[in-house]
Amino acid sequence: MLIRKSIPSAIVALIALGGAPAAYAQGVFTLSSPDFKDGERLPTKFAGNNKSSPNCVGENISPALSWANPPEGTKSYAFLIFDIDGRPPGGVSHWVAYGIPPSVTGFAEGEVSKPSTKYVGGQSTMKLSTYFGPCTPPGPPHHYIFTLMASDLEPNAFKEGLTREQLFKELDGHAKAATSLVVTFSKQ
Repeated sequence: MLIRKSIPSAIVALIALGGAPAAYAQGVFTLSSPDFKDGERLPTKFAGNNKSSPNCVGENISPALSWANPPEGTKSYAFLIFDIDGRPPGGVSHWVAYGIPPSVTGFAEGEVSKPSTKYVGGQSTMKLSTYFGPCTPPGPPHHYIFTLMASDLEPNAFKEGLTREQLFKELDGHAKAATSLVVTFSKQ
């Protein structure tokens, strides 16, 4: 077995014995979905379903989401879905949620399209506390950022109805890490 001299001998010994230092064992804080990959187009069923708008072509089903390897000391999570290209210059918040307990490691498909005891609902641009999918106008695809933040605040530290901007103020100095997926959407 070839071992480079630049690897400290203590690490080599731990690896040889089947272990690894704690800093390497935890892994990277990640967000994923079985419904799409980072950089892909969001499937149409996850788009908004406001039938009074010709831009809302989906079923408004929230995608399945899961996460792993939160940073040490995580006491709650916050989740945002943001359309950076919508309603310039401010963008559109499609979902604002927080107070998610550390025991929660994901949401099933359709779960956050309705209220849940697993999260505290904030206030999206549409004044909703639940997921509302893209209703992208004609033109180039919009970019939707799904962001999960780990916090050192207890789940009950937040009041209901916070906007994205208000949540940022609450998390200032308390966000431990964030992980994101970016997808695109446009009508086909």
